[in-house]
Amino acid sequence: MCRLCDISRRHLPYPNFGPTGGGMGVSAYATPVAEGVPEACGREGQRTLIKNGIILSMDDSVGDFEKGDILIEGSRIIEIAETISADDAIVIDASGKIVMPGFIDTHHHQFETALRGQLANAILINDGLPANAQNYYETVLQSFSLVYRPEDVYINELFGALSQLDAGVTTVMDVSQIHHSPAHSDAVVSALKDSGRRSVFGYFEGWGDDAQYPGDAARLREQYFSSDDQLLTMIMGGEIYLPFHEQSWKVGRDLDLPIALHVVGTFGMQPTFDGLGANGAFGEDNIFIHMTGMSDDGWKYARDAGAHISLSVPIEMQMRHGTPPIQKAIDYGMSLSLSTDVECTMTADFFTQMRAMVTMQRMFANEKALAGEEYPALLTARQAIRAATIGGAEGLKLDRRTGSLTPGKDADIILLDAEALNVAPLNNVPGTVVTLMERSNVDSVLVAGKVRKWQGKLVGADIAHLRGELEKSRDYIFEKAGIARSLFGD
Repeated sequence: MCRLCDISRRHLPYPNFGPTGGGMGVSAYATPVAEGVPEACGREGQRTLIKNGIILSMDDSVGDFEKGDILIEGSRIIEIAETISADDAIVIDASGKIVMPGFIDTHHHQFETALRGQLANAILINDGLPANAQNYYETVLQSFSLVYRPEDVYINELFGALSQLDAGVTTVMDVSQIHHSPAHSDAVVSALKDSGRRSVFGYFEGWGDDAQYPGDAARLREQYFSSDDQLLTMIMGGEIYLPFHEQSWKVGRDLDLPIALHVVGTFGMQPTFDGLGANGAFGEDNIFIHMTGMSDDGWKYARDAGAHISLSVPIEMQMRHGTPPIQKAIDYGMSLSLSTDVECTMTADFFTQMRAMVTMQRMFANEKALAGEEYPALLTARQAIRAATIGGAEGLKLDRRTGSLTPGKDADIILLDAEALNVAPLNNVPGTVVTLMERSNVDSVLVAGKVRKWQGKLVGADIAHLRGELEKSRDYIFEKAGIARSLFGD
């Protein structure tokens, strides 16, 4: 039995929902679902009633409720009102809980989970100073990533996905620059399926003799993503720093896939980006990640094409991508979302992302105000939540399925504890979510109506054993890359 299959067979989360169909997982060895978890939620025909919640819908047509109910049938929301009666429903008491759509991460390199914290002090590229000899481009992309086996990909992807589910992130675009072979790509898909959350498979580049990017995109699309009515969808990576990016864009558009790419001035991308924009290459199917250091012309091309902007504010500040262009995106009226980027440098929870966005935009605006200059409107907590939910859904072309609490959409819902020590008493719902809460406030999580976290604990996943598998993977990756681990090193 292959090592990857062994990990998956023994430790597949959510055993009661059956095999994923990816050929890598069966339920026989998974951790049993804890007593009291409403595991039937989300099944076809089963109704679930969330009662007495403080509802933050993020849908203007639905509105918000100081106390309200949400009725779900199978995977979808069918009604939201102050009071709903449904005698045949499983009832979830949401008293004292803020009930809102799950967070949506539009850019996360989950394959790097085993490298968490390793580059806490690092910048993006080597600037020649001894302190920056360990940097993201050389250390991760040119060293660590090259030694990953498919089984390393699987456990890194799975553990990172479960960690974000625990933090209330119900949807991710996984930017897996690890497609060194079709087996590596299959391992990514298998882990995303086994995690049980909504995921967008970002098919980006890989390296080595067995790499088949971008040509393997057609197989992956047909084998795993032929239906749009599933938790997993696909996006094509189209990095313009690669010499064959035109081919990648053509493949993506031939397959009717959105095209995502990093746009970072530090890498000298501005002339290429401007050239593509001037030639009319941009479209509504583009997701531009970071958008640091771009010209006004580049921004206008992106805006006029209806492209989406994904910002990773803490990482952009920390790793010298350039100043996060929050205000530019707002001023140009761009569709905007938040993303976590790399856990080798910064946490992947969304409370951190929202706070960073709000505080940075307000810092620059307040500086202008104190100098007696005209200043832009101060960003609000609700605007940050919008970027973290429906904004992300729009960017990933999933807004008809998720991103808000709306009848007809899938029930991707989180319950946040508003009575906890760190937030009580509750006075302002959006403000509490953005300025006071953190991952410990995530009480319960539903994805497409199924309970994935219940009353503070993930459902059905053997985290202790998965952690052990991740540690084994980490040790292998460090050894093969020739990089020594130092728990207290700089």
